[in-house]
Amino acid sequence: MVHLEVDVAKTDVAVEISDYPLPSFNAFAWRVVSLHLLTYFMLGLAAYLILDYRQAYETTELRYLMRPTTSPWVAAGPALQPVRGLLFALILYPLASVFIRRSSGMLILWSLFLGMAVLGTAGPSPGSLEGIIYTKLPLRLHLFGLPEVIVQTFLFSFGLVFWCRKPARWKNVASGIGVGFVLLMSVAGVLAALK
Repeated sequence: MVHLEVDVAKTDVAVEISDYPLPSFNAFAWRVVSLHLLTYFMLGLAAYLILDYRQAYETTELRYLMRPTTSPWVAAGPALQPVRGLLFALILYPLASVFIRRSSGMLILWSLFLGMAVLGTAGPSPGSLEGIIYTKLPLRLHLFGLPEVIVQTFLFSFGLVFWCRKPARWKNVASGIGVGFVLLMSVAGVLAALK
């Protein structure tokens, strides 16, 4: 049997832990759901306009994988994101002290998303390692949507840690207004797509 002793005081690894209070699950879940919905919508809209998703989804190999941007399902996407946000909240809450109380918490959370939800997905989605290996999509299409998800997960991670460390009523009000706006826009998009 080997006995290892590690003197933490003599190691070069410094982990700064603070005493930020942890939010209740309900407060945490609202922050996760609303931040996910808002960053998802804002970055999705920006990417749609800047990267011209309509053209890419109609003329590249992505047309076999993605619904056209005129589909009611695409318009409904933002309104369905609270379900995904709640799933994130359920998964992340047991780990909240790790990213809320550590000085590098935002990077820890962002790394978790990049590693497990963007690059290391379980299935072969575009932009993931599995997608690059197992799909017939050209590399340019794997790289095509990565800026959107990299920036979105960064903004989400930064926003969540910041909001949990510095809660304020105005943030709840502003996010409530933003969520309401996005949900209304999504419903309007579905109705327009069905006409």
